[in-house]
Amino acid sequence: MAVTSYRELIAWQKAMDFAVELYKATDPLPKTETYRLTDQLRRAAISIPSNIAEGQGRRYTREFLKHLAYANGSLFEAETQLEIGFRVGQLPEAVYRGLMDRAAEIGRILNGLIAALERRLATEEGG
Repeated sequence: MAVTSYRELIAWQKAMDFAVELYKATDPLPKTETYRLTDQLRRAAISIPSNIAEGQGRRYTREFLKHLAYANGSLFEAETQLEIGFRVGQLPEAVYRGLMDRAAEIGRILNGLIAALERRLATEEGG
């Protein structure tokens, strides 16, 4: 059965859960970080499911792949910012580890989706 909506994609569902969890985890950060680390983390987290959704809504496989690459980049950005938040003592270790575990899972799912779409693209292009 073909996917008819981005909402059916496990990658999107997990990325949405990650964004919500990250939002909750950044609420207690110092208010001085509201427009710094907190904002950057939230923007990166929001970008992951947003790019998955936008890509799935595109007409061509190549465009979907491009947006999945953007989502992957945003995931790496969020991981880096989580690491910074942990290293400077703003994120408790349990919160940091939990979010990093979720991020790793999303990364594996995204990589699988990218690989499947690359195979589809090769078939579409006769390669």
